[in-house]
Amino acid sequence: MSAEAPAAEQVPTGNTFDKYGSTNPVVRRLMKGFHSTLEELWAQAAPGSVLDVGCGEGVLTHEWAERLGDGRIVGIDLDDPKLQAEWDTRRRANLELRVEEATSLSFADDEFDLATAVEVLEHVPEPEETVAEMARVARSHLLVSVPREPLWRGLNLARGAYVRELGNTPGHVNHWSKRSFVSMLRRHGTIEEARSPFPWSMVLVRLG
Repeated sequence: MSAEAPAAEQVPTGNTFDKYGSTNPVVRRLMKGFHSTLEELWAQAAPGSVLDVGCGEGVLTHEWAERLGDGRIVGIDLDDPKLQAEWDTRRRANLELRVEEATSLSFADDEFDLATAVEVLEHVPEPEETVAEMARVARSHLLVSVPREPLWRGLNLARGAYVRELGNTPGHVNHWSKRSFVSMLRRHGTIEEARSPFPWSMVLVRLG
């Protein structure tokens, strides 16, 4: 989960808290469950190539590039100098990090085995269009995760965060329960797995 940043540092399109590198024991425990579930579903998809939509700083994208060996992986996000500075620190021959708009991807149909959006869809103004584009360019699977509502807001309020926003993390413009999230994804394929690593929903969709 994200920690509340000073108003001047808040970024509307995403979180400013490094949950992957946090030393907070509660955050570390939550992220351990999140990451282990993500890795299980990623392994189940067994991709040879990956498109990572909303890759952020590229932490997971680079990790997956190492796992793929020579397999191609492309991470995309919006134009942001801070992100691109992070991208410069994560280089591999099989990894490309580039600026793209998720609702109008430049890639061909079925260009990748797997398309992922990890903690992304809650931020985008057109989530269904984003998922449709991901399904177009992936030939096998989608792997996506979002905060589980209303649990997420309740946990934020319980720790006194974002009280004026009724517990809503800045930049979260979409809110799904696990059921409503699965329902939206079912329009694009078969739900192979729907997991609930606390406090997220994570779904693996088989396309076709």
